[in-house]
Amino acid sequence: GFIALTLARGELFTENFLVPVTAIIAHQARLRALARLWIGTGIMNLVGGWVVMGLFITSMPDLGPTAIGIADLYPAMGVSWQAFALALLGGAVITIMTWMERNCDTQGPRIVAAIAASFVLAAVPLNHVIVSSLEMFAALHAGAPFGYADYAVVTLWSMLGNMVGGLLLVTLVRLVQVGRGPIE
Repeated sequence: GFIALTLARGELFTENFLVPVTAIIAHQARLRALARLWIGTGIMNLVGGWVVMGLFITSMPDLGPTAIGIADLYPAMGVSWQAFALALLGGAVITIMTWMERNCDTQGPRIVAAIAASFVLAAVPLNHVIVSSLEMFAALHAGAPFGYADYAVVTLWSMLGNMVGGLLLVTLVRLVQVGRGPIE
């Protein structure tokens, strides 16, 4: 998925931390545009993910038990410091991926960055709002033991952690390094 997004120059909600926030700080964009970008991208990532996961589970119902087994992790952690710490790291990893991709002149290194970020997100597993949403959507379509209310609670917690991780652990560090000058 990250490779497809990279090649298509698509975006995840959490990829929109470094560049747009830096543009606001450099007075090259308005806060209203950032809010529209975050809300629009976030909603469309979630709606599109819900539809795609529904299609996967409908077309391959044997994946249901696996989807439930993978997704149970997030409601089980709930609103905890562990879930928040994993979300901080998830937001930082995706923001670093954006930073790496932005500084590559060709597609090859961008794909390497996408693969590396995907591996880190999945191997740990980190709590990334869009990735965990896709996993929980697949489980919900397959008859998960948790419901949409449980999903909403853990997703809001994950989103907050991703934002803090991406904005404070990566974007702020980048701003300290380069200042408020034009974005290159």
